Amino acid sequence: MAKCLKCDKRKGKRHCPALGQSICSLCCGQLREKEIHCPPSCSFLAQHKSYQDQRVLEKRHAERPKAFSHETDLLSDERLAWLVFNIEIQIAQFAGKETDLVDRDALLALEYAREKVEKEKRLIIVPDSRLQPKNDLGEVIFQSLQQCRYEKKIILPETIQTYKKEEKIRCLDRVIFAAKQIAGAHIQGQRYLMQLIERQAKLNELSQQPKIITPSS
Repeated sequence: MAKCLKCDKRKGKRHCPALGQSICSLCCGQLREKEIHCPPSCSFLAQHKSYQDQRVLEKRHAERPKAFSHETDLLSDERLAWLVFNIEIQIAQFAGKETDLVDRDALLALEYAREKVEKEKRLIIVPDSRLQPKNDLGEVIFQSLQQCRYEKKIILPETIQTYKKEEKIRCLDRVIFAAKQIAGAHIQGQRYLMQLIERQAKLNELSQQPKIITPSS
């Protein structure tokens, strides 16, 4: 039996459809949907998906804040609040089209985007253009983070600013915290998504109202 393609130490007892060769069970578990872009047809992915999703949701739970005070909440910073708004608007728009999406899906997508920002690694892509990204919403959020810019109201040199990696992670953590707080124990429901969609609709309504212009003194 050939050795594992990844570690070259243990026996490759599992055929990896993404790599087209055999890998060991340890590498399969450690690299699955991280460094290896697993196709939906993989039996090992289907077998362990529920368990892995739960691990993703619990990951770094102890390291993240259990509450945000008014003094330290990044939403008090207009620049960071703008990035949070852009993250959530992507979720709201996606949920508006995919009506069967639940809060658990949104949390998994946020964690996916966070891990991608944090590691900045390229996945090993299966050579099949018909395969969709393994987390469509997560990819949408990640691309939004990469493209988002903050533009100051006052026109000055360097008025358009990009966001640092640490700032993206902080904003993702803030959205994850809010989503978990709203969803509570009902992550298979849509409490967070419905509240988010309603909030975005109110913002859109306010933005379309005529502005009152007062004469200058």
